[in-house]
Amino acid sequence: MYTKEELFKAISTVIDPEVGFNLVEMGLIYDAECNEEGIAKVTMTLSTKACPLHQMIVQWVKESVEKLDGIQEVEVDLVWEPEWNITMADDHVKKALGGG
Repeated sequence: MYTKEELFKAISTVIDPEVGFNLVEMGLIYDAECNEEGIAKVTMTLSTKACPLHQMIVQWVKESVEKLDGIQEVEVDLVWEPEWNITMADDHVKKALGGG
C-alpha cells in the first residue's frame, strides 16, 4: 500500500524536541512497512532509554502514519538493538550535534 519511503516521509514530520531534528534524519527510524490491509509497522529506537518524551514520541510516530489515507492500524516496535548513536544520523545532523 505505502512504500518504506512514503512511510518515512510521513514520519519525518515528527521532530525530536530536544534537538530540533526529525526522527528520520536522526536515524531513529529503522524500518517501516505497510500491508494491503492498511496495517503499518514502524521499527524505531530513541536516542536514550531514559528519554523523558518516550511515550509522546511513540504516539507522535503513530499519529503521523495514521494521517495517511487507508491506514487502519499502526504498530510501533520500539527496539534498543542496534543501540542508536550519532553516526546513524544524517551528516548535517552530525555536524550540528558535534558528532562528525
